[in-house]
Amino acid sequence: MKAKNLLIAGLVVVGLLVGGTAVVAAMSLNGAGASFPYPLYSQWAYKYNQLTGDQINYQSIGSGGGIAQIKAKTVDFAGSDAPLEKPELDASGLIQFPMVVGGVVPAINVPGIKAGQFKLTPDALANIYLGKITRWNDAALKAINPGLALPDLALTVVFRSDGSGTTWIYTNYLSKVSTEWRQRVGAGKSVSWPTGVGGKGNEGVAAFVQKTKGAIGYVEFAYAVENKMTYAALRNQAGAFVEPTSETFQAAAANADWPNAPGFYMVLTDQPGAGSWPITGATFILTYRQQPDANKAAAMLKYFDWCYHHGADVARKLNYVPMPENVIKLVQARWAAEIRAGGRRVWP
Repeated sequence: MKAKNLLIAGLVVVGLLVGGTAVVAAMSLNGAGASFPYPLYSQWAYKYNQLTGDQINYQSIGSGGGIAQIKAKTVDFAGSDAPLEKPELDASGLIQFPMVVGGVVPAINVPGIKAGQFKLTPDALANIYLGKITRWNDAALKAINPGLALPDLALTVVFRSDGSGTTWIYTNYLSKVSTEWRQRVGAGKSVSWPTGVGGKGNEGVAAFVQKTKGAIGYVEFAYAVENKMTYAALRNQAGAFVEPTSETFQAAAANADWPNAPGFYMVLTDQPGAGSWPITGATFILTYRQQPDANKAAAMLKYFDWCYHHGADVARKLNYVPMPENVIKLVQARWAAEIRAGGRRVWP
């Protein structure tokens, strides 16, 4: 009997060891924030759960909500498309790092027009959102689109009603290309819109545009693709009309100087280059420098490491641009240098 008990005990120990490492109970991690990367984050979380059992819960509530929750210490990490500048990060005890690059696109609902057929200049886009262009057959739009049959149809502007990093990227772009927009409205996660109706989240804007004939709204490109929405081509800084693709997002991000960006603060709108999509942005993760739980913090960074190194194909399929290896190395060096739990570093 004693020998039998020893055998059982030995089997239990072996069952708790895999390759000499104790099996750790599955972790549950909570995040909230930007809806811009939600299509990708949900796929990553699902695949990672299938592989490891770890549960990554991410709520698509907008960048403003995510930042509020991470500052209130109610989530393990937050997502934001609007990067925080280093003084704000330092004051809040936070670290931020980029996960992927994507694009924001003007999505339209105009009968008879297919994706990429309708063209916009920066001035025309700003004037639509300023309320100066109110019908689809406006002379300014017809001049940009000769030969395209634009209907005599009221134009309904749709914007984000919640605090949003997608809005921050969009209004940052409009502020760069339109002096009037910059002076009257400005850039922010929430602004006082001169005209239009609001929808909550990328999901809400997409739904509103789809059900409203004559609508124009802005959504992250993955939402436009998933919902088979019609998007506009846009004239970039080089004067070329381009369509949103992973290649045009990559072109916009190509000259980003990540090593010299304080706190990884980087804005990718209105970048030079004939192939650049003008409304491109990185999306960021925010977490604490001082982590309350070492095991949880290690599990979180292990997950993000997996996303970087094994999630690139999923990102590309959803039309996001994965971070290059040199940027990943910079990010992980920052993890090692700054993230601590109980005075000890968490990574590697």
